[in-house]
Amino acid sequence: MTVRIGVEEEFHVLDIESGELVPRAAAVLRRLARHGDGDAFATELSQSAVESNSGVHSTLDGLLADLRTTRGQLDRAAAGLGLAVAAAGTVPLARPEAVPTGLTPRYRRMTAEYRRLADEQLICGAHVHADIPDRDTAVRAMCVVAPWLPPLLALSASSPYWLGEDTGYASWRTMVWQRWPTAGPPGCFTGADDYDRAVDGLVTSGVISDPGMIYYDVRPSAHLPTLELRIADACPRVETVVLVAALFRALVVDACSRVERHGRSGCDGHHEWLRAATWRAARSGLEGELVDPATRLPAPAPAVVRGLLRRLRPALEHCGDWDTVSSLTEETLARGTAARRLRELTYGGDLLAGVDHLAAETRGACRRPSGRPAHRGSGTRARTGTGTGTAPDLPEERRTAGIP
Repeated sequence: MTVRIGVEEEFHVLDIESGELVPRAAAVLRRLARHGDGDAFATELSQSAVESNSGVHSTLDGLLADLRTTRGQLDRAAAGLGLAVAAAGTVPLARPEAVPTGLTPRYRRMTAEYRRLADEQLICGAHVHADIPDRDTAVRAMCVVAPWLPPLLALSASSPYWLGEDTGYASWRTMVWQRWPTAGPPGCFTGADDYDRAVDGLVTSGVISDPGMIYYDVRPSAHLPTLELRIADACPRVETVVLVAALFRALVVDACSRVERHGRSGCDGHHEWLRAATWRAARSGLEGELVDPATRLPAPAPAVVRGLLRRLRPALEHCGDWDTVSSLTEETLARGTAARRLRELTYGGDLLAGVDHLAAETRGACRRPSGRPAHRGSGTRARTGTGTGTAPDLPEERRTAGIP
């Protein structure tokens, strides 16, 4: 059976002139709706973020074309309002007091309950859904997949800045996100009933209001027959999103095969090291060491990523993705993370140059190697017209429904 995938991408809404985060998501969504492009987009907890929902795809080429189309629609809508959009875990220039949270009843309840956590939710992620045969398999496969997720975070890391300052991390979004009571690595469960009892217990405790607030790094979807990846930063380059989606699909295929063969997940019940491994990936990205899931020892990030590829080669070949994924992986390792590129472009403290570059990469306008700053005219403040050319709209299947 072909395992299909879909992606939810979150985007920051920025003022073109100042490069700052602005609460204009609703205006962008209205403009998209007027042009007949609104079905693929949704609101988020922060009024400065817009979520897009891809179609469901069997091939990476189809997913790539879809994401490019969606980004083009969003770019054109934002540019018509004097705005830009950026796919990144965080953006360099933001002020929580200038960006209110959402206005839906659910978001108002979350703001009242979680206060500063909600106020500072100025972060964006990329979520991937992969088909799963049934809920029992999803829960058991989740335990097999979880140890291999920190390398995916490292590949996606794009958030070194927070409120105008360099945090020293490759993914500060991860640090902000993990403050939520149910965020981080999933627990270990024997099956769907065990998992659902745990979720019901959290809801009954009053800590969360509904199953949609289970914010594990990977989880069975609350309303789709999928396993959902939630660990990744939003990625400026669409190719990085496709790489993460392909690796996650291969992890799911591999995990389901192992569960089918052995009848259980094989998890040892200890995920303490996994939280530490996630921290290491957020701290270093691809530019330092990661915790190797195979040995639980430190190793250079490229070695860990290539080890993941070797483990997944049968699944990648089964999906027809090996050539594409191996090529994208080597390209990503050579370029470095978006976090590293952003730091290189903001040398001397020019955060606006970094914002320009994030917006340009998001719309596909940057193709230069890392290490040199983008020309100022290529960025947010130079945007006065429509977006660059994108792939045509696809007569695709259903859209994945967003989960805040």
